Amino acid sequence: MKQKRIVGLAQLLVVALFTACGGGGSSNNGSSTQDPPPSNPPAATAPSITTQPTNATATAGNTATFTVTASGSDPLSYQWQKSGTAISGATAATYTTPAVQVADDGATFTVVVTNSAGSVTSSGAKLSVTAQSGTGNAPSPADVTTYKNDTSRTGQYLVETTLTPANVNSTSFGLLRQLSVDGKVDAQPLYLSQLKIGGTAHNVVYVATENDSVYAFDADSGTQLWKASLLPSGESVVNASDFPYSCNQVSPIIGITATPVIDRTAGTNGTIYVVAMSKDGSSNHHQRLHALDITTGAELLNGPTEITATYPNQAGTASFDPFQYEERAALLLANGTIYTTWTSHCDEPPYGGWVISFDQTTLARNGIGNVGPNSGLPLTGVPAGDNNDGSTYGPAVWMSGSGPAADSAGNVYFLTGNGRFETTLDSNGFPNMGDYGNAFIKLTKSGSTLSVADYFSASDTIHLSAQDLDLGGGGALLLPDLNDSTGAVKHLIVGAGKEARIYLVDRDNMGKFNASTNHIWQEVDSALVTSIRSSPAYFNGALYFGPRDQSLMAFTINNAKIPTTPSSTSAATFGYPGTSPTVSANGTSNGIVWAHASGNPGALYAFDPANLAHELYDSNQAAGGRDQFGAGNKFIAPMIAGGKVFVGTNNSVAVFGLLGH
Repeated sequence: MKQKRIVGLAQLLVVALFTACGGGGSSNNGSSTQDPPPSNPPAATAPSITTQPTNATATAGNTATFTVTASGSDPLSYQWQKSGTAISGATAATYTTPAVQVADDGATFTVVVTNSAGSVTSSGAKLSVTAQSGTGNAPSPADVTTYKNDTSRTGQYLVETTLTPANVNSTSFGLLRQLSVDGKVDAQPLYLSQLKIGGTAHNVVYVATENDSVYAFDADSGTQLWKASLLPSGESVVNASDFPYSCNQVSPIIGITATPVIDRTAGTNGTIYVVAMSKDGSSNHHQRLHALDITTGAELLNGPTEITATYPNQAGTASFDPFQYEERAALLLANGTIYTTWTSHCDEPPYGGWVISFDQTTLARNGIGNVGPNSGLPLTGVPAGDNNDGSTYGPAVWMSGSGPAADSAGNVYFLTGNGRFETTLDSNGFPNMGDYGNAFIKLTKSGSTLSVADYFSASDTIHLSAQDLDLGGGGALLLPDLNDSTGAVKHLIVGAGKEARIYLVDRDNMGKFNASTNHIWQEVDSALVTSIRSSPAYFNGALYFGPRDQSLMAFTINNAKIPTTPSSTSAATFGYPGTSPTVSANGTSNGIVWAHASGNPGALYAFDPANLAHELYDSNQAAGGRDQFGAGNKFIAPMIAGGKVFVGTNNSVAVFGLLGH
């Protein structure tokens, strides 16, 4: 011990002498400096998860919270996913959902934790959603309650366990039956799984017709469960010939055109919300919002409510004229509010860009907006000689039957058609008179005011309107969170229209208007060739578009951008108006892209999503016309649920599935 202590003292003396002599480096003035950092710093430690997220239960209308604990070298980043799809803005160790709906029951939440050394994905935590007290019906993840399955309008049905690429072929798959109804089915059918009606559980498909009728059928047997007429006594549906300028947009009669929306937790048994048009004996036209009990079809909430609205414009006030408008785009239900968006009958002026919202619990109007309030007024702020009668045309909401979309924060997104746009901008970069022709719109609700929070309109928007090249001829889709080439998260909306350009717009900074160039995330000008009068679909990192008179096209997304040429195309082509595809899959496996062709006969197609050149099935393949279902309608999106595919026709819903089942 004594010897070791002497050695230690000697070492201390050496260190002291070294320091006094300037050891370790010094400047000319004798001040000391730190040693340089080591040339090989310790390697970063890859992330690992120490506490996995756990299952959660919530009552419909409430929130659920998931938490993860991870270790590894800082900084750690987090990205939560719902059923394999990244959640916008969910980038912390804890994630709280927005108010859950019955359709969220069974969803799986995972989180990807990343640092410079790698990434790790957590185990899945299951969300169980229980119905609100009094609904009497358990929720089901198999429900299809809105157009194209979700408020992002992706077209994905990701809980399909029966239909696979192996059994969807003309030998084992085909037309099972047609559900006869009293008019054209232009709205997408909707579906509820294991709904109790009269004490018996049914898989139910809901069908709305242009004859102002709503039906509920047993989806498996085809038995009609109930039918409700939304025509008041003494009223009739509207004839397309009532309009001086008829382009057969909806013909021969107009009743229910927009896809309804269902809330399985609303009311005693659940509610389906529907907009119907009619006229009375004095030829006064009406647009009404109805709320129907999903088990009986009975009118709820002292409905229906008459749709009326006024909005300020340059001349004082614009008034909503129910004769002049049609609810073509699907209804949107977001945060307890029903959103309706309105278009004209063809280009019959004057018309504007109305958005009118209602409280889903009372049917009381709770918001009014108009993105084209000055239609019919003298035109200013537009270059002479290139204005397409913009004084009468308003930027209506068409979108080929697609619906407005909503993000998790409740912002509402849609596309507008050709019409007035003031190239004179205010100090915030918005059209100085509030008219938004050919635009991507981001709408926010504050009290009873619906306001444009951001927008994008192309630099040649006036020319596009002059050529009748509506951006809003097609529908919009909100993409899941995507990482760009630098790893930054992008929140994108994608859309295309008659001008055959694909626009990817950053929802956090949409780009507004610039006369010289488009300030957006990406523009693809030549991939589509012909016009879009349909809505796209998204599945497993790819976008699917169906242009007019073209093949169905797939675009594989990489670094939050799409290629300038399709990744694959179908051999089949789709005439006017093109096709609005949908997708079935079991998670990310057994994917199938479904597409409808208009014409006589119409047709249903199924494709391999990884290679659209691989056609799995079409309804004209079987001998003797076994699977043909008559003439096809415009703007039809096939609905997939419970091992079946449902297609609207001129007088029925065609039901496809495995033969012998």
